[in-house]
Amino acid sequence: MEDEQVRTARLLDAQDKAAQLFAQVEERRLVVPGLTERQASDAIRDLAAELFDVDRHWHKRVVRAGPNTLQPYRQNPPDRIITDDDIVFCDFGPIFEGWEADFGRTFVLGDDPVKHRLRDDLPTGWQAGRDFFDKHADVTGEQLFAHMVELSQQSGWEFGGSIAGHLVGESPHETIDGDDIESDMAPGSDRPMRRLDRAGQQCHWILEVHLVDRTRQIGGFHEQLLDIG
Repeated sequence: MEDEQVRTARLLDAQDKAAQLFAQVEERRLVVPGLTERQASDAIRDLAAELFDVDRHWHKRVVRAGPNTLQPYRQNPPDRIITDDDIVFCDFGPIFEGWEADFGRTFVLGDDPVKHRLRDDLPTGWQAGRDFFDKHADVTGEQLFAHMVELSQQSGWEFGGSIAGHLVGESPHETIDGDDIESDMAPGSDRPMRRLDRAGQQCHWILEVHLVDRTRQIGGFHEQLLDIG
């Protein structure tokens, strides 16, 4: 059993490193036209190893561009070449000193105002979801999922994911609840999110926002820690 203050500090430290990683991704222009999604993913993987000695990621590395941004996490669309007017999102789960980060950000390469609005609406929607979580002490995973879907529609988008987040912790977090629906924010997850896990420790959550416009064939993604930080 880890001390809860230690667990919180380690999760926040892992997220801070992930944020630094993505700041460097943008500064070094690792997501650029002409690369394939896989090449961009490999470049980010190599940068994580260079900066933080990361040699493991707890889930598959995701870089999606253009129409591929419509696809939820579990899909595996064909590798696509990034173009100069694309919207691109990255979803990475690097493990820092045994602790999971799960971080998603969206980049817009051109000047399309709709794509820029989509990118900018992602953190706004994420914050609105967190506000809802903060105001409802007994909120369940399915209630927060439903709220995220409603928020997306109110902002003029469609919610593109089958879940709105999941448990996170010491790697691998899947050992806490496996593939149980209670590990996710999704329909059917009807237990309060503020609870202890099977190991008797406080549950900590990632909130994720996947917004899409199927007519324009674009989407964006944003995720980070929900209940701490």
